[in-house]
Amino acid sequence: MPLRGLHYPGSCAELRAWFPDDEACIDFLDWLRWPTGPVCPKCGRTATTVGAGRVWRCGGCRKRVSRTAGTIFQDTRTPLTVWFAAAWYMTADPGGVSALTMQKLLGLGSYQTAWAMLHRYRTAMVRPGREVLNGRVEVDETFIGGEEPGPRGRGALGKTLVVIAVELREPRGYGRARMSIIPNAEAQTLRKFLIATVEPGSTVITDGWSGYLGIDKVGYPHDRRSQRAAKALGEDIGKLLPGVHRIASLAKRWLLSTHQGAVHIEHLPGYLDEFCFRFNRRRSRSRGLVFYRVLQLAIGHDPVRYQQLIARSKPKTVRSAPPGNRGHPPSLDRPRARRPWRGAP
Repeated sequence: MPLRGLHYPGSCAELRAWFPDDEACIDFLDWLRWPTGPVCPKCGRTATTVGAGRVWRCGGCRKRVSRTAGTIFQDTRTPLTVWFAAAWYMTADPGGVSALTMQKLLGLGSYQTAWAMLHRYRTAMVRPGREVLNGRVEVDETFIGGEEPGPRGRGALGKTLVVIAVELREPRGYGRARMSIIPNAEAQTLRKFLIATVEPGSTVITDGWSGYLGIDKVGYPHDRRSQRAAKALGEDIGKLLPGVHRIASLAKRWLLSTHQGAVHIEHLPGYLDEFCFRFNRRRSRSRGLVFYRVLQLAIGHDPVRYQQLIARSKPKTVRSAPPGNRGHPPSLDRPRARRPWRGAP
C-alpha cells in the first residue's frame, strides 16, 4: 500500500516541494512506470539507459525513447509541472474543479488547454480490467439534462438516459458505483450493462420495470420492488432503491454546482467516469493518494489526441470544442522572488 510522504505528497506544500520543476515530475513518472528501471521497447533491456530531458537512450541498442511515450502526456507541449498541479487540484477537492476554475488557478492563457487537460485525465480514470460489482447490487435508470416541455419519465425529451449500479454494504453503507449512458431501457440493453458490470450470482435489486424481467435466467437472483405496490401500501417509494437514488442525486448536484450544468451530452461519459472515480474513493485516507492513483492510471493509458476528445457523430450544430484560443502555458517552475512587495510604492 502506498504511503504518504514516501510514495505521494500529502499536502499542497509537499507537492510544490516534491515537484519544483519538470525534471522532478518526469522522474516520478519514470518511477511509476518502471519501478525497477526503464525498459527499452526494442530490445527489452532494463536499467541500461541514461536520461536526457524527456528522452531515454538505451545502453544496448542505443534506441531513443520518449519518457512520456505511450501515456496521456505523449507529445504534450504543456510543462509537466502544470499537469501535476492540474491533477492535484482535480483530486484534492472532493467536489473537483471546472475547466474555467483550473484556468484561473494555473494562470493559463487558454480555457481550451485547461479543458483538454481535464478531459485527458477523465479518459484515464477507468482502470482496464477493474473488478465488477458483487454482493447485493441496486440497479436503476435516471435522466440527466436540462428540462424541456413534454412527457416525464422514460419518455422525457432533451435528457440523457443513464443506468446506475451501486453495491449495498451492511448495515447501511454503500460500496462501489458504476454509471453508463444507454440508448434505451429495453431488456437487451439492460442485460448487456449487467453482464459487463455485475458479477454473476450477485443479487440484483430493481424496480418493477419490465426491462429487468428474466435476469434471473442469466445468473442474477432478482429482488424486484414494485413502486405501484409500495404506493398501494402507503410506503415511501424513495426507500425502495435508496442507493441509486442517492447516487443520481449526488451526480446531478455535482454537475450543477462544480460545472454549472454546462456539460454537453457528447462529453457526459467522461464526467460520469470522474464522478464514479471520486465516489469509489470517497473514503481514501488522503487526497494525495487519489492524486497518486490518477497519475498511475495516466501513465498506463494510451495517448489521447485532441481530436479524440471532440470526436462525435452528432450534427455539427452542437458545439463540440470549448471556446477560446490555443495557448502555450508557462511552466510552474519559477525562480524565488525577492520580496517584490518591498519595492512597491
